[in-house]
Amino acid sequence: MLTIEGVHKTYPGQRRGWRRGAPVQALQDVSLEITRGESFGLVGESGSGKSTLARCILQLEPVSAGRIVFEGEDLARLSPASMRHARARIQMVFQDPQASLNPRMSVHDIVTEPLVIHREVMGLDARQRTERALELLQLVGLGEQHLFRKPHEFSGGQRQRIGIARALATSPTMLLLDEPTSALDVSVQAQVLNLLHELQQRLSLTYLFISHDLAVIRYMCDRVALIHHGQIVEQGDCQQVFDAPQSDYARQLLAAVPSLEGIGAAGSDGQRTPT
Repeated sequence: MLTIEGVHKTYPGQRRGWRRGAPVQALQDVSLEITRGESFGLVGESGSGKSTLARCILQLEPVSAGRIVFEGEDLARLSPASMRHARARIQMVFQDPQASLNPRMSVHDIVTEPLVIHREVMGLDARQRTERALELLQLVGLGEQHLFRKPHEFSGGQRQRIGIARALATSPTMLLLDEPTSALDVSVQAQVLNLLHELQQRLSLTYLFISHDLAVIRYMCDRVALIHHGQIVEQGDCQQVFDAPQSDYARQLLAAVPSLEGIGAAGSDGQRTPT
């Protein structure tokens, strides 16, 4: 479904007066393959290149070298109009729901905005967009009473549910999840993870789950890749990487994995809970 082949991303060095520093290698020869319907984890420390790769996938940042092929299309070769259509099929859930939701917009306008942007693909009129927004809110555990409220009226977990609803508006086949629970209280993280798991099963979604938290990745993902200083240092099935890590970096990360037992206690709605 998504193939990343030998991707490099280089940023110019910082300018110091009339001189410029050495170029920054954000990604170096990154290659991954994500199959339809799976959850693929990408783990690394802050500054390791995780979010840069997500921006390159969405073509918010051009790659310096290599290819990113999504559903058979080389994204770098698409016209702006074709890339806009491709973004209807691959959407992103951001780390901080408070920062990613416009405080001046109602939930209705936030969730229907992608439907307006992609109206050529979706073909919905104003009434149908409102019906779709209500359907999405119910899908993520919210209701009609929330439709015309503003983001500041919600808790962090509810705001992230709104962000997920917005990402699902255009019926994408793949979600890029960039640290979707790290800004939430521990008591809320399990509820959001359970929701993501349920949505994946119900909607046949493919996930690229970006995180620094191996415990969450182990719960959510089928396969995982570890990225360090812009390079993939290890990848494979989650069980294989967790039980028999091959790289020193993987062993260092695994030694610091916290338990998720405390998070699992928050699952009060009968859904699957991480342990």
